[in-house]
Amino acid sequence: MDPLQLSRWTRFASKGGIGKCVALQDCVAEEQGDLMFLKGDEITVLMQIPDEDGIYLGHCEGVVGRFAALSVQFTGRLKTPIITRRPSTSKS
Repeated sequence: MDPLQLSRWTRFASKGGIGKCVALQDCVAEEQGDLMFLKGDEITVLMQIPDEDGIYLGHCEGVVGRFAALSVQFTGRLKTPIITRRPSTSKS
């Protein structure tokens, strides 16, 4: 993930993302891009990964990564993300 994307996801996480969940077990990152967390950690859910059932992008302890829904308990319903475009700052 490039620094600009990381910055955007971190900012979105600080606003609560699309919801929260709590880790049910310790999870060690097995591949690059996986989220590592300990049982009881709160994870901010950023999005569901398209075309991958039960896999989400989340933020925990300052790190952004993928995690499986089987490892967590969601604390309420996840919000439906609203995608908005910012006006372009470049002038023609």
